[in-house]
Amino acid sequence: MSLHEKVRKNEELGRYELTVAGSTALVTYDMRDGKIALTHTEVPGALTGQGVGSELAKGTLDDIRAQGMKVLPICTFIEAYIKRHSEYQDLVG
Repeated sequence: MSLHEKVRKNEELGRYELTVAGSTALVTYDMRDGKIALTHTEVPGALTGQGVGSELAKGTLDDIRAQGMKVLPICTFIEAYIKRHSEYQDLVG
């Protein structure tokens, strides 16, 4: 199983999570006008520079696509990821 497939939605805390080597990276979200607003991405220092943030973004966006939702990329990391990966442009609404 690749990392992006290990991303899980934690509805109770309003975030997507990816745990690697005991550390958890996360993307916080909230619902706005029927869209999912991705508001903040946080990757622990121990995981930076290993592609964890990108895998987290991919898993998050794949889950949102599977739900048939649109994204408001408020977080600058997510916004930049979508710009670099055109296959996710259609999710922005």
